[in-house]
Amino acid sequence: MRLKKARVLPLSEADIAPELLALLGPRFKAIPVLNIFRTLAHAPKAFKRFMAWGGYILSDANSLSPRDRELVILRAGFNWKSGYEWAQHVRIGLDCGLGEDEIERIKAGPTATDWSETDRALLRATDELTQDAFITDTTWQALGDFSEKQRMDLVMTVSQYTQVSMMLNTFGVQLDDDLVLDPDLCKGEAAG
Repeated sequence: MRLKKARVLPLSEADIAPELLALLGPRFKAIPVLNIFRTLAHAPKAFKRFMAWGGYILSDANSLSPRDRELVILRAGFNWKSGYEWAQHVRIGLDCGLGEDEIERIKAGPTATDWSETDRALLRATDELTQDAFITDTTWQALGDFSEKQRMDLVMTVSQYTQVSMMLNTFGVQLDDDLVLDPDLCKGEAAG
């Protein structure tokens, strides 16, 4: 976590417009409104568009498998030191088929042992995008088993979670009550 407290305080659920709450859909109806949504609700028009685009990234329309999608989301969140993003997507990643050992290994990146060549290529592409906003020819070729659409969805997924991480870090979105901060994302925590 970059900040110890929120710069933009999350709205209470009662203060969020009903049409915004309706955008959360069935996936989020059974749980309290997450801090990310309670924070973004300060900007209703942006919130609506965020939910549409984020909905694509997390849907079956994204041609990456849910496991591959979560692999790159977690790596992007870790690279951007987004404690909130990491904590939320550890849970989602486990539900999508990542093992606890794989999630821990994501922190070490593509050079860690025991990755398949496919996982290694996905992680390398994520690192290149988060470091230089570009996938090299070598890595693009290593993604050769993926369709053109899958490679496009890879770039769009990393892009989306780069944006999300920037917002979470800068707005100081704090963990929801049921989440635990990973100790590797506590280092260098800001005083704010």
